[in-house]
Amino acid sequence: MSTETRSYDSLIIDQGWNDYTPDNHECWNMLYDRQMDILRPRVCPEYLEAQQALGFTAGKIPNFDAVNERLRAMTGWEIVATRGLIKSKPFFDMLTDRKFPSGNFIRDKDQLDYLEEPDIFHDLFGHIPLLSNPAYAAYMHEYGKGGARALAYKTTKNLARLNWWTIEFGLIQKEDGLKLYGAGLCSSFGEARYCLDDPSAHHIRFDLERCMRTRVYINDFQPCYFVIDSFEDLFDQAVNTDFSPMYESFKGVEGQEQAVEYLPFDLIDGDHVIRTGTQDYIKPKRAFLEDSLSI
Repeated sequence: MSTETRSYDSLIIDQGWNDYTPDNHECWNMLYDRQMDILRPRVCPEYLEAQQALGFTAGKIPNFDAVNERLRAMTGWEIVATRGLIKSKPFFDMLTDRKFPSGNFIRDKDQLDYLEEPDIFHDLFGHIPLLSNPAYAAYMHEYGKGGARALAYKTTKNLARLNWWTIEFGLIQKEDGLKLYGAGLCSSFGEARYCLDDPSAHHIRFDLERCMRTRVYINDFQPCYFVIDSFEDLFDQAVNTDFSPMYESFKGVEGQEQAVEYLPFDLIDGDHVIRTGTQDYIKPKRAFLEDSLSI
C-alpha cells in the first residue's frame, strides 16, 4: 500500500454524522423539500436520476459512507469532509484523485436562503449527484488535472472562473428548453428560479475561453449564464483543448496592455446569444457590483 503523503491529507476529517442534532436533520429536511419542489421542472433530468440513484431523500442528512458506497461503484468518486474552504493545490489534487471536498456543517434555520460559506447542503445536495454521471465526472477529473498547469502559469483565477460558469452556475440545453445543472443553482432557492424565470440575465452559448476571461461576482444573482450542449461536449472541450496558449495570453506580455477580461454584464462580439437579458435586476446595482467583482 502506498504511503505517499498528499497535499490534502491533513485537511480531511470525519463527517461526524452521529454528532448531528435533530435540529440539523430538520434543517436538511426543510431545505431538501423546498428545493426539490423548485428543481423538478427546472433541473436537468440527469440530476434527478442521480438523486434517486444515490439514495438522497428528505428526513436526515445523508451519511457520506452510504453515499460513497454507491458513488464509487458508479464513477469511482467519493465525497470527503474537510476543514472549511481549502486552497487551490489541495483542491485540484483532490479532484485529480476523484475526491470531492465538502463541509460537514449545515446552516441554521434562520439562514435557509443564503449562506456565505458553502455548507453540506450546497456541497452534497448541489455538487455530488452529477458526479454519478460518467461524462460530468470525467470533466471534473480533467478539471483537477488541469489545475497543476494553471498553478504553473499562475492563472488559477481563470480556471476558477471556468468552474464558476460551469460547475457552479451552468445551464444545459435540452429538447424541452434550458435546464440548470450548476451546484450553485441547484442548491439556491432564489437563483434556481431567477436564472430561467426572470428575464434579466443573458443566456450565452458556452465558450471555454470566454468563460475563463469573464469575471464573477459571488454575492448576488448572476448577470449572465453560459449554456452547454451536453456533458459529453463539456468533457471533450476540456480534454481536446490545449490550455497553454490561453494561459500565456491571460498573463499578458510584458510591456503590453493587460490581457483582455470581460465583465459579466455585457455581451461581446462573437457571443452566441441564446437570450438577451433585460438586465433589469442588475441595472440598479451595477456600479456597486463592478466594484465588488471577486475574480
